[in-house]
Amino acid sequence: MNFGAFFNHTFASLKIRNYRLYFIGQAISLSGTWMQIIALGWLTLEVTGSGSQLGLVIAVQYVPILLFGFWGGMIADRFDKRRILILTQAGLGLVALSMSIVVFAGIIRPWMLFSFAVCWGIIRIFDNPTRLTFVFEMVDASHIKNAVSLNATENNLARAIGPSIGGVLIATTGIAFCFFFNAVTYIAVIAMLFFMREHELHRSPPIARKPGQLREGLRYIMETPRIRDVLIVIAVIGTFAYEFQVSLPLFAQQTFLAGASAYAALMASFGVGAAIGGLYAASRHTVAPRQFLISGFLFGASIIGTSLAPTLPIAIIGMVFIGIFATNVTSIGNTMIQLESIPQMRGRVMALWEIAMIGSTPIGGPIIGWIGQNIGARWAIATGGIATVSAIILGSRRLLKKVAMQEIPTDVKIGEEEMNIANSQ
Repeated sequence: MNFGAFFNHTFASLKIRNYRLYFIGQAISLSGTWMQIIALGWLTLEVTGSGSQLGLVIAVQYVPILLFGFWGGMIADRFDKRRILILTQAGLGLVALSMSIVVFAGIIRPWMLFSFAVCWGIIRIFDNPTRLTFVFEMVDASHIKNAVSLNATENNLARAIGPSIGGVLIATTGIAFCFFFNAVTYIAVIAMLFFMREHELHRSPPIARKPGQLREGLRYIMETPRIRDVLIVIAVIGTFAYEFQVSLPLFAQQTFLAGASAYAALMASFGVGAAIGGLYAASRHTVAPRQFLISGFLFGASIIGTSLAPTLPIAIIGMVFIGIFATNVTSIGNTMIQLESIPQMRGRVMALWEIAMIGSTPIGGPIIGWIGQNIGARWAIATGGIATVSAIILGSRRLLKKVAMQEIPTDVKIGEEEMNIANSQ
């Protein structure tokens, strides 16, 4: 194996200065984000003592995305994405700082947890689709799959590092420092955005404001089979499988009678696996429906297997495999629909991706929380695996029969002819 060639292919996007700056800023910030996620879940259990309340707090974060996320995608299509990100990152930092203050002061109440969750969700309405589509402005089409996969790898390395540090901080200095650390990390992202060279960005012309743009976006998605079918599968995965913030604290606490360190270990092992899966995905040159379907099936099967783990160490190993297949199915799906989308619709398309992936949490979070509280933590996890496998099986016929969805080499730029065809749709 030629390791030099593998390295060059896997990290190709990092040769682009603007993307490299963004990658560095995100590497710092995402660790803080995952530290905060661990802190919020454990803090909610400490304050409320209820799995159902945990599910509700997690769900409330995503209610704004579910209700208004598509509108946020339209804003991303209309305005300068770099400026939007500077504002949203500053807002998220202030929210995290406020939370650290009330926890440190010892005045935290359940209603404050819900207020924090709502504020976080409102800002993410605009932040999520902008971040996803901004990748296309930092790199060209030949690097998009690599950049998306590296983003996923980075996020999941942070998922491994952040919870590990968070578990130590919770046990030593206290939960408040997890929120404070996250607030400080947003400074790095904002600095890197300022350091970017504007003339090197591949900016898409912003769309002019006119009536009916939300309906126009929905119609475009529904009339584009590749985008529509992938989003349906992702919606099921997002609703039932990606509820680890709810299911894993209960899994650690109920099944293995363990504390925050066990929860952090489960999340960290997921991050390690996801980072491995992300590096593999970044080294691939093509995306295809069969890759999406195989990764999705293995993701669901590994969730079911992990739910049956007899001991905590085996469950931790199982989470590594879940992470590997999770990154592959999401990075392949993300790349497929971004390459399919015309630039004028990309913000709205990726907003619907975020609604399907995480905006569905207000629906799935309480369901998984209720299952974990009343039926058992093992069933809370297994439900996600069963739903994923079912969605993959039901969706495979439609996805595989589309001639247009053949394996697509992502190291070839989209030509003028293909863009003209896309724009005429």
